[in-house]
Order: sequence, then structure tokens, then C-alpha cells
Amino acid sequence: MIKKILIGLGILLLAVVGFFVYSNLFPKSPHATASISDKGLDVTISYSQPYKKGRLIFGEAKDGALQPYGKYWRLGANAATEITFSKNVTFAGKPVNAGTYRMYAVPGATSFQVSLNSELEVFFGVAEPDYTKDVIKVNIPVTSNESETEQFVINLTSDSTAVNMDFIWDKIVVRVPITLQ
Repeated sequence: MIKKILIGLGILLLAVVGFFVYSNLFPKSPHATASISDKGLDVTISYSQPYKKGRLIFGEAKDGALQPYGKYWRLGANAATEITFSKNVTFAGKPVNAGTYRMYAVPGATSFQVSLNSELEVFFGVAEPDYTKDVIKVNIPVTSNESETEQFVINLTSDSTAVNMDFIWDKIVVRVPITLQ
């Protein structure tokens, strides 16, 4: 009898370990890093990239949107998205000290409210942040993209005035300018 129990527990343990190994080797929303070095400023973003898979991404909750307007979004999937600045910057015109921050958004039809928060290393980012630890909140306009982007991406590019951080998914682009203080 004890032998059967031990065999059953061994099979269960093997199934659990197999699930975690498979999930980490073949994630549905793979981990990504975006980084740029420009004019002495280093910016690095750690996030996960979910896929559209035929779903309505942004919209009203009543329409079944994956990310309803007015609701917290971790800017990706899996762990909370984190951004690191090597120097003091202005983030969409607001001052932010050098360091690492949790970054999240509240999408809307015409703008996203993007926030930086001092709560770090949140593995399962679906949990809303401690809003008392918000460092800044900025409203950024949404622009339409003619082509559809299947997998969420955060791009960092630079021009003569700023490092531009773009959130691109489905048919939207949200651009946040980042400059040295």
C-alpha cells in the first residue's frame, strides 16, 4: 500500500516539475529586453511579449477586450515590467531620478496613463501595484498604426531630441519621450 502511495506521489511530482520546466522553456509570452545607450543615457526595459491570437486587445470590457479601457495593465505579461535609467531623466516631461522602476499603464481609447512605481521584483505582475508607491503618472496620446502587430513590443529609438519608448500592439502605438535632465 505504501509503495502505491509513493509511486503516486512520484508521478504527481514528476508532472508538476515537467509543467514548470515546459512553461519556462516554451513560455506563451516570452521574456524580452529593450535597451538603448544614447548621449550618455542608458535605458533598459525588462518585460514579456504576449500575442494577439485573434483577440480584441484594447476596448470595452463588455466587448471582451483582453485589456479593457480604464483597467491596470502591466505592459506585457508574466512578471511586472521594469525600466531602468542610468541618469536622471524627464519622462514625458516629468522629472525622474536614475534607478529602476515598475512600469504599468491604464489604457484608454485616446490616451494611456503610464506610471512609474518604486515597487520592484514583482514576479506575477497581474496583481495591481501599491499605488502609494507611484513616482509619476503621465498621460500619453495613442496613435493608430495601419499595420497590425501580432506580438506586443516595446521599442527604444533615439532622435535629435529624445529617446523614444514606443509600446506597439495590435493597431496602436504609444510614444513616451525620455530626455536627460
